[in-house]
Amino acid sequence: MYVKDIMTINVVSANPESTVESVADLMKNHHIGMVPICDDNNKVIGVITDRDIVLRSVSQGEECKNQRVREIMTSNPTLISREIDINEAADIMGRKQIRRLPVIDDSGLIGIISLGDVSQELEHKDTAGEALSNISSYSSSEN
Repeated sequence: MYVKDIMTINVVSANPESTVESVADLMKNHHIGMVPICDDNNKVIGVITDRDIVLRSVSQGEECKNQRVREIMTSNPTLISREIDINEAADIMGRKQIRRLPVIDDSGLIGIISLGDVSQELEHKDTAGEALSNISSYSSSEN
């Protein structure tokens, strides 16, 4: 199974000139913890997480109403292709300690995949494999 099979395609994004407050509102209204930051050509140039807002803005006493996302976003984020196998996506997330990855193609941002998406799919796969294994072992013992 590939990233394209389980990614979220209706992605909320912002631009680097958005205020931190407006991005926090997006997160609240859409129940998300990360927003990709895109340039005018839909190319991902950064990401901002709820944790970034707390650690790089609020805890520093910054004024979120006027502070720009570009000041606290993570630049050059890890991006992933929709053609990557979900096992490889899980490996990347684990190695880099990342919970969410923007999915891109030549046109720019096309989706998001989360650790929850991957683990849920792999859990179903493992459960299905275990069930098949159990069915096979019952058949073998009856013959």
